[in-house]
Amino acid sequence: MAQALDTFGILYQNLIDAGCDKETIEQCMSLAKEDKKTDILRLLSGHREALLDTVHAGQKQIDCLDFLTYTLKKELKSGGQLK
Repeated sequence: MAQALDTFGILYQNLIDAGCDKETIEQCMSLAKEDKKTDILRLLSGHREALLDTVHAGQKQIDCLDFLTYTLKKELKSGGQLK
């Protein structure tokens, strides 16, 4: 019985570490108790997609900053004004 509790504890901590919200954690834990691994995978896939969207949005912001920095440095070197 201790091993089953450890498995649920590990799952719970892993969901927290993965940044899952309270609702997702509760759903996954409930599904785990019912041994519905396919449904857990579906939820985790949705969470992964949301995290990846956040990464892509952050990358787009970094690209914009890089372009702005490049433009400003280029203008400084040429002694020109911002256009």
